[in-house]
Amino acid sequence: MAPPPVVTGLSPKEGPPGTRVTIRGEFLGNQPNDLIGLTICGCDCLLSAEWKSVNKIIARSGPGKGRGDIIVTTRSGGRGTSTVEFRGYHETIGPMKESAVWVEENLLWSRRSMSPSSYQQEDPLGLSVEENDKKFPEEELHEYFPDGSGDLTSENFTPGWFLLENHHATTFNDLKAGLAFLRRKVDGQKEGQLSFLKKNVGPVMDQVDTLLVLKDKIEQDIQEFGIDPTTKLEKAIREAMEEANKLFEDVLSRRDRADSTRSALALLTRFRFLFTLPTSIEHNIKKGDYDLVINDYARVKNLFGKTDVVVFKKVLAEVEHRIEKFQDMLHARLQQMPISIDEQKRLIRCLVNLETVGDPAWDAVASNAKHVTEQLNKCREEHRNAEVESVSKKSAQKHKNRQTNPDYQNSVPQRILLIEEITEIVTENLPNLWKMGQSYFMGDLYITPNFTRQTTFKHMILSVIETFCKYVREAVLPHTIDKKSLTATSSSSPSQPTTSLAWPVLELDSITEWLPHCLRYVRSSYTMLIKLDLPGEALDIVATLVQDLRMHTLSSLFKQATDKIKLLHKQETWRIEYEGNYGGITDLPFKFEKIIQEVMQLVKESVLISEQRENSLLQNPTSQREFNHLIQVMLCGISGTFEKLAFTNDSANDEDHTSAVSQLIGSPAVNRVEKVNYSTPIFEHRLLTTLANCQFTTKIVLPRLQDLFHKQGYPTPVIAIETAKSTLNTLDKSIMEAYLEQKCDPLVGTIEPSMYIGRFEWDTRNMTNDVSPYVKECLSNLISVQTEVYSISPTLVDKLLKQIVETVAEEISRLMSCVKKFSDQGNIQARVDILTLQDILSPYCTLTAKNFFKEALGVLPKIAPENQKIIDTTLQTSKKRMNLQIQCFHGVVSTQSNGIVL
Repeated sequence: MAPPPVVTGLSPKEGPPGTRVTIRGEFLGNQPNDLIGLTICGCDCLLSAEWKSVNKIIARSGPGKGRGDIIVTTRSGGRGTSTVEFRGYHETIGPMKESAVWVEENLLWSRRSMSPSSYQQEDPLGLSVEENDKKFPEEELHEYFPDGSGDLTSENFTPGWFLLENHHATTFNDLKAGLAFLRRKVDGQKEGQLSFLKKNVGPVMDQVDTLLVLKDKIEQDIQEFGIDPTTKLEKAIREAMEEANKLFEDVLSRRDRADSTRSALALLTRFRFLFTLPTSIEHNIKKGDYDLVINDYARVKNLFGKTDVVVFKKVLAEVEHRIEKFQDMLHARLQQMPISIDEQKRLIRCLVNLETVGDPAWDAVASNAKHVTEQLNKCREEHRNAEVESVSKKSAQKHKNRQTNPDYQNSVPQRILLIEEITEIVTENLPNLWKMGQSYFMGDLYITPNFTRQTTFKHMILSVIETFCKYVREAVLPHTIDKKSLTATSSSSPSQPTTSLAWPVLELDSITEWLPHCLRYVRSSYTMLIKLDLPGEALDIVATLVQDLRMHTLSSLFKQATDKIKLLHKQETWRIEYEGNYGGITDLPFKFEKIIQEVMQLVKESVLISEQRENSLLQNPTSQREFNHLIQVMLCGISGTFEKLAFTNDSANDEDHTSAVSQLIGSPAVNRVEKVNYSTPIFEHRLLTTLANCQFTTKIVLPRLQDLFHKQGYPTPVIAIETAKSTLNTLDKSIMEAYLEQKCDPLVGTIEPSMYIGRFEWDTRNMTNDVSPYVKECLSNLISVQTEVYSISPTLVDKLLKQIVETVAEEISRLMSCVKKFSDQGNIQARVDILTLQDILSPYCTLTAKNFFKEALGVLPKIAPENQKIIDTTLQTSKKRMNLQIQCFHGVVSTQSNGIVL
C-alpha cells in the first residue's frame, strides 16, 4: 500500500473557472491509471486532469468559488491531503472583454452612459491616488466583506471594499469633496434627451454609420446565403453535440471498466495472501528474509492445507515446489564456505523448521573441518610453488636487483606470506569449527546430538593443529623439523596429502628478520587456541612451536637494531635542534635512543614477556650472557656512526666550502658566500655538530637508556653502558683536536703576512691614529670562529676560543721578539695593537695568554711620557670604532653567564 497523496504546491494559487493549475506534491500516483479522483475547491476536476509524474499533475479549475483544498485520490494510496489552498472567483465581464458566456445587457447598460470613458473611469470620486500606492491586503477585504466586491460593475459592489482598496489613506475631508464631485456628476447626467444627443453627437453618428454598415452586410449575406443563414451553423452545432456525446460515452465506458476492475480486485484481495505467496517467497528469498518465508509457509498450510478448491490446490502445489527448491538452496548454502557461525546456525534452524530430512547440524561441522584443512593445504601449495618459481629468477639476477631495485631487501618472502595466511585461516576458521562442534554436542543446534561422533570431532581438531604447526616449521624453522615427530600428522589425517613437498633451501639469514613478524602471528593463534579451552594435547604442540620461535626472535631483534644504528649516518640531515645546555644537536641521538627504546619495547612485549603457558627465556645463564653481549654491541654502535659522520672525507663538498678564516692578506675576514645549498655541511661544522651529539649522547641519552632498562624490568647492563661512554669520550677528544687543528693553523698563519702588508716596517715615521689592519683581521677571524662555534654549540665557545687565543698571543709574542728596531711611531703602533687585542680578547685570555701578551709588551722599547697620551687617545678612538667587535666577545660571555642564548 503506497502512502496517501500530499499536495504541497500550486501555480497559480487563484483564478476564475477554467484556470490551468499545476499541482505539485508527493505520491500523486504511480501512473495515469492510478489517478482516480481530483477535487479543487469541492468541484470534481478529474476529466481535465493530466498526470505528469508522481510529483506533478496539471488540471483546470471548476466553477468553485472561494478558498478550498486540492484533494488527490489514487488507487494505490487512497484519499490524500493538501497543505495549500486555491481561491476561485468569478470575473465581471465587460463589453470589451472576450468571454464564452452570455452577458446580460441590462446588467451593464441600464441607466448608464453609452460613453466608453464613463465605463472605464478609474476613480469616480475624482481624487488623487498617489498616496495609496500600497494596496490594502486582499485577504483582509475578503474577511471583512465575504460576499462583496470592489468592482463598480459587479452586482455585489460594496462601497466599503472600494474605499479601502482605492482610498484607505485618503482623509475624511477629501472623501467629502469626492462625494460632492460624484453628486455633481450624477446631476449632470440627468439631462434631457436633446441635451444628451447634443453632447454625444459624435458617438451617435458613429453608431448610425455602424447600423447602416450592418444593414448592408445583412442584405449581402441574404443574397449570398439565403434568407436562413443559420442552417450551416445549426449543422455545425449538431456535429459538435455528437462529438461531445462520443466523448461522454468514452468517459462512461472507462468508468464502467474501472468499476468492473475494482470489483475484481476486491474479490482477489480477499485471497491475496494465497495467490501472491509464490511470488512473495521468491522475493523474500532474494532479500534474505528466510524467517518470513517459513512463517508464510506455515500460515498457508494452516489456512489452505485441507482445501478442496482446485485453484487453491494448484497454488499450493506451486508453493510446495518453491519450498523444495528453497530447502536445496539452504543446504547448499550451509556447506558453502566461508560462512559465519551465526549464519550457519540460522540456516540450520531454517532447515529444521522446514522439516528437512537428514542431520544438517553435523553436515555443517564436517563442512567446517574439511574447509579448514583444504585452505591450509591449498595455501601451502600456492606459496611453495610461487617461491620455487621465483628462487631461480632471483638467484640469476640477484646482483642486478640489488643495484636497480631499492625494495629488493624489503620484498616479503612467500613463506612469510604463507605463515600470515595460515595463521589467519586457523584464527578465523578453527573457532567456528570448535564452537559448532560444542554447540552440536550440547544440543544447541535444534537437533538431538549423536554422541558417538565425539572421537571423530577430536580427530578433526588435532589434525588441523598438527598440519598448521608442521607448515610453520617447514617454512621458517626447517632445522627443527627433524627433532619434531610429526609423522602422526600424515597418518592420522585422511585429508592431508601423503607426500610432503619440500621448500627450496634458503639461507637462514634471509628469513631471520621476519621471525618477530612470524612470532606475533603464531602467538596470536596460540592465544586464540587457549581461549577456546582446547585439550592440552593440542595446546602442547603449539606451545613447543612458540618457544622455538622466541629463541630465534631474541637474537634477530637485537641484530636488526645494531644494523640500524650502524646505518644511522645515512639518515643524518644536519638540521640543528637546540637542546638545553648541550648546544646544537641533530636528531641523530634521538633516533639512536628511539631505536633502542623500540627494540627494548619490542623484545619485552614479543619475546621476554612470557604469556600464558610459556616459560621465561633469561633463566638460562647462557641466554643471559648472550643478552648482555648483544646489548653492548648495540650501544657501542653509535660511536662508529659518529666517527663516520665526523671524519669521513666528503671531497665534493669540502672542495667548494673554503675555510671561514680570511685567506686574503690585508683584507678584513668575511664569511663565505655559499652559491649552492649543500645538504652536508663543511668539515668544521660536521666536527662541531658531531661533538655536540657525542656530549649529548654521553651525558643524556645513555643515562636515560640505563634508567629505561631498569624501568622495563631488564637486567641493568652496567658494563655495556660504561663501555659505550668510554668509547664516546675517546671520540670526543679526537674530534676536538681535529677542529682546533683545522682552525688554529690558518688563523695564526694570516697574522704575519697581514702585519707586513704594503711593505710596512716597525721603524716607520708615520704617526697612526688607529690599530693596524692585521689586528682587525685577526679579530674578524676570531669572531668568525666564535660565531661558527656559537651557532652550533654555545657551550664549546669558551673552551675552544681560549685555546685559539693562547695560540694567537703566542704568535704575537713571537713576531714582536723578531722585530730588530722600533721607531717611536712603530712603538706606539705596536703597543696600541697589543693592548687592543689583550683588552678585546680579555674574556678568553687564560693565564698563559696573558703571559704571552706581557712578553710581547716587554720586547717593546720604553715609551716616553708624552707618547703615553697618544697611546691612550688612540686606544679610546679605536675602541669606539671597534665597538661591534667588543660586543661580539663581551656580549656573548655575559649572556652565557646569565644562561641566555642570543
